[in-house]
Amino acid sequence: MTAVWRNSADGYMEQALQFAQQAFKQGEIPVGAVVIDADGKVLAQASNRTMELGCQTGHAELLAIQQACKEINDWRLGGCWLFVTLQPCMMCFGLASLSRLAGIYYGASSSLFGFVAEPSVLPLAYRDLVIISGIKEESCAAILTEFFANARKSRKIR
Repeated sequence: MTAVWRNSADGYMEQALQFAQQAFKQGEIPVGAVVIDADGKVLAQASNRTMELGCQTGHAELLAIQQACKEINDWRLGGCWLFVTLQPCMMCFGLASLSRLAGIYYGASSSLFGFVAEPSVLPLAYRDLVIISGIKEESCAAILTEFFANARKSRKIR
């Protein structure tokens, strides 16, 4: 993490929250993601699009990582960081690791799908990925709580 942006984690998470709000308005589970480079430049931003795409690969993290790779024209995102409003699932964690991200900042924890593993259990390739939790946690959790409360009222949860 460079001094240029390390104190700006809240600002990047706020951007991710704006994309989560966009997902909310579109009836998607409200998750937003932002990828920045080592200098703090935003490379990509995305919101969940699983309903729109009809596939689980529509996760915000996956879409943001794909965009970042296109932006720098390389599948390796060394030195880059992912900011995401919800703890990544196993698929997104694996993609972040395989993409060589420096680390992940996330807001709200997910006891249902969030992937957590002790470093000693992970293959060597995954152990260098830094995970920082709880950034704007209350705001990230609030939008999810509101979304699921509304969905339960209208019985639109599948």
